[in-house]
Amino acid sequence: MHIERDVFLGKQGQSIGAGVYSRIKAAADFCLACLLFAAALPVIALLAMLVKRSSPGPAFYQQTRLGLGGRQFQIWKLRTMTHNCEAHTGPVWSGENDPRVTPIGRILRDTHLDELPQLWNVLRGEMSLIGPRPERPEIARRLELAVPGFGLRLGIKPGLTGLAQLRLPPDQDVAQVPQKLAQDLYYLRNHGLFLDLRILISTIFFMISAGSCCFSSLMLPGMAPATQQPMPRQERPVRWAEPDSSAEPAFSETRVEVSAAA
Repeated sequence: MHIERDVFLGKQGQSIGAGVYSRIKAAADFCLACLLFAAALPVIALLAMLVKRSSPGPAFYQQTRLGLGGRQFQIWKLRTMTHNCEAHTGPVWSGENDPRVTPIGRILRDTHLDELPQLWNVLRGEMSLIGPRPERPEIARRLELAVPGFGLRLGIKPGLTGLAQLRLPPDQDVAQVPQKLAQDLYYLRNHGLFLDLRILISTIFFMISAGSCCFSSLMLPGMAPATQQPMPRQERPVRWAEPDSSAEPAFSETRVEVSAAA
């Protein structure tokens, strides 16, 4: 995937995020983050106590991430994994059913409540409420070599939520990165008030849905999988047709191509 740098950068090398709307967005980020952080403080305190009691180690942790223009900053999150879980592996992505994730951490990750402390990063001006997910510098260096154009996403502040975060699951390998990158570059090129409002509203419904699913799984543990459908009740005998052994199953192959313009 080849992405022209001139599409996203101005004549003087400035990000397309520079401009009147970016200044308005920065002010709106600060005001909304103040309100959300004040409302979330009791929740963060309660969750921090649960994390502290559920596993050894601190309730919060810091991690270096890349911000606007590649500047590094320290992100704050509630701890969802065992303490010092990367001591022997180094920086790696979390996989599905990762054994390093604690029981309370799994709930926090499913509901994204572990990211509430990042509101502090928004207040500090290091992040926005909406933007690409901030990546770790160790992983970003590898991705820039494997995925052309990955560094272009640094042309705008990273966000607490975003188009790629809502539309696609977390990356688990390099093969998934181009799809996320296409979403990030689409936002980078088209971000504005209307798109940001749609992402903000979608995030609210996303959080409600994630919380409902998590609550349901806690209230109904050990039940049959949702994909297992009960046999229909028959009021009278049904005569089943014999299968045609001469018929061959038909298969179709679908190829999906993702472009930078999404």
